[in-house]
Amino acid sequence: MITPLDERPALLPRLYEIADTWPAFIPHDPVGEALLGRVAEDFLHYCVVATDGDRVVARGLSVPFDSRAEGREEMPDKGWDQVLGWAYRDRHQGHRPTAVSALEIAVDTAYLGRGLSYRVLAVLRDAVGRQGHEALPAPVRPTAKHLEPRVTMTDYVRRRGDDGFPADPWLRVHVKAGGSIQRIAPASMTVSGSLEQWRQWTGLPFDRDGDTDVPGALVPVHCDTARDRADYVEPNVWVRHRVG
Repeated sequence: MITPLDERPALLPRLYEIADTWPAFIPHDPVGEALLGRVAEDFLHYCVVATDGDRVVARGLSVPFDSRAEGREEMPDKGWDQVLGWAYRDRHQGHRPTAVSALEIAVDTAYLGRGLSYRVLAVLRDAVGRQGHEALPAPVRPTAKHLEPRVTMTDYVRRRGDDGFPADPWLRVHVKAGGSIQRIAPASMTVSGSLEQWRQWTGLPFDRDGDTDVPGALVPVHCDTARDRADYVEPNVWVRHRVG
């Protein structure tokens, strides 16, 4: 069963019980670390939940924001981080939202490959439409890009299967569901940390300057031994869905 979260608020405490596939370093994006855990409670009408009996098996999260404010646009270069920050700034200041962005659709690893992501996306679009929005942009994280971190995101996104749909599985889901690829968000998410932190997150030595390929990372992580620091700036792909 997949429903808007405002119809089943009792599931709020269990929304993060699912076993997802995020790499270990991703939760250390400072914007997400500070705000993501509050999204479902604070934006209940913009989130959905899927269950199998009593088990929570998937979630879909989105956030509203005011795209009319000076210096803003519906699909910013800083993607995921930017829209999440805007949503909370506007909520705090009482600004009326004019746009919305998806944040994630996460499916329990035991339920992958069953077409659940398509159905969660459809219910998320419906939930957004009921709040008066006409579109649902999403800063999409292509699921197979980590296999080719040295390929530019622009070149990667151009790839198509024999049927004309994107070669990447997650981009393919979005486009088959009616979404249209708009542009790259070159700095959608950022994770920085000491070399010791990166060693703990990845199991890699991080003992050489320059770019390091990290399992699960869409692009290389830049290592600076003199500064005892490594930085990961992740590009995403803006996909726009019409609502209604």
